[in-house]
Amino acid sequence: MTSAIVWRRRRAAAGRLWDQFRSQRGGLFGLVILAVIVLLALLAPVITDPSGLDVTHATGGALKPPGDGFLLGTDETGRSVLLLLLWGSRVSLLVGFAATLLCVGIGTIVGIVMAHFGGWVQAVLMRVTDFFLVLPSLVLAAVLSTVLTPGIGSIIIAIAATAWPTTARLVRSQTLAVESRPYIERSWALGAGHWHVIGKHVLPAVLPLVFANTTLTVGQSIITESTLAFLGLGDPNSASWGEMLHNALQVGAVTARAWWYLLPPGLAIGVVVLAFMMCGRALEAVLNPRLRER
Repeated sequence: MTSAIVWRRRRAAAGRLWDQFRSQRGGLFGLVILAVIVLLALLAPVITDPSGLDVTHATGGALKPPGDGFLLGTDETGRSVLLLLLWGSRVSLLVGFAATLLCVGIGTIVGIVMAHFGGWVQAVLMRVTDFFLVLPSLVLAAVLSTVLTPGIGSIIIAIAATAWPTTARLVRSQTLAVESRPYIERSWALGAGHWHVIGKHVLPAVLPLVFANTTLTVGQSIITESTLAFLGLGDPNSASWGEMLHNALQVGAVTARAWWYLLPPGLAIGVVVLAFMMCGRALEAVLNPRLRER
C-alpha cells in the first residue's frame, strides 16, 4: 500500500515536471532536435548500407560535389558524406553519453562522500579534485587517449577522467546544503546510519541537479571527442564527426573548396551541442525555483 502511494506521488511529480518543461519552448525545441538525431542514428543500419563505409566499396569519385545520387557529395575516397554523417552520429553520441554517465557517476559519488563524511576524507578528495581541476582538461584527455590502447573505450575514459571534478564540486555544494536542513538532524537523532541518510535523503535531493548538469555535460563530451578526433587522436577505424573533419583537413578540402565535406560534420556538432544546451537550461529553469520565478 505504501509503495503504491509512493509511486503514485512520483508519477504525479514527473507529470508536473513534464508540464513545466513543456512551457520552456527552447528546451522543447532542443528535445525534438535530439529525438530526431538519435532516431536517425539508431536507424542508420536500417536506412543505409554499412558496406558503403568500406573504401573498397566506394562508388563515387574523389571529393565530388552534391549530385549524381550523393546528396552531400563524396569524400576523398569516393564514399558518401551523408553516409559518413549518419554513422558518425552513432559514434559521437555513444562517446558523449557514455563519457557523461561515467564522469557524472564518479563526480556524484566523490561529491557526496566529500560533503557527508568530511574530515580527512574530504581533505584528501578535495586535493585530488583540485589537482584535476587545475590541469588543462584537453591536454590531459589527449595524453590519456595517447597512452591508452587506441579505441572508443579509451576516448570515453579519457574524457570522463578530465570532466568529473566539476560535477564533484557541484554535488558537494548541494550535499552540504541538504545536510544542513533540520530533517537530516532528526534522522541522525532517530538513529539513522550513513547509508540511510545518503540513500533516503541526500541522493534524492541531489539527483535533480545532477540530471540537469548531465545534459550540459553530454554536449561538452561530444565537443571534446570531436576535438580529439580532429587532432588525430580518435579511433581511425570508426567514422565520427571529428574524424570527418580531420580527414577533410588532411586531404586539403579547404583549398579544394569542398564545402560539402567540411560543413555537414561541423554543423552537426554545433546543432547537437546547442540542442543539449537548450535542454539543460530548460531543466535547470524547471528544477531551480529561483529561475522558475523569473
